[in-house]
Amino acid sequence: MDEQITPILRTDNAEGAVAWYARLGFTKDWEHRFEPGFPLFVSISRGPMRIFLSEHKGDAHPDTLLYLSVHDIDAMAAEFGLTVQQAPWGPEIEVRDPDGNRLRIGATQR
Repeated sequence: MDEQITPILRTDNAEGAVAWYARLGFTKDWEHRFEPGFPLFVSISRGPMRIFLSEHKGDAHPDTLLYLSVHDIDAMAAEFGLTVQQAPWGPEIEVRDPDGNRLRIGATQR
């Protein structure tokens, strides 16, 4: 297995967050809950990118910023009704998930 880093984002509703992230092409890998009624912890991925979504209060704080490099930035912009902006380093958009976490999404440099 290659080394990797997996950010943890705070969510109040993991199932709703999974549905929102599906709009960005992420799919649910697995979920864990210690007992019924306890907070949910979910792993989502899109190719080599992985994010953990946690309902546990101490795991992370809203308003985190992630930068994703993708091949299909135009399709993502269209999904959210956004116009791709040209930054000095390349095209990008920025969206906020339902919990206020920010995702800046840029086009991969080929």
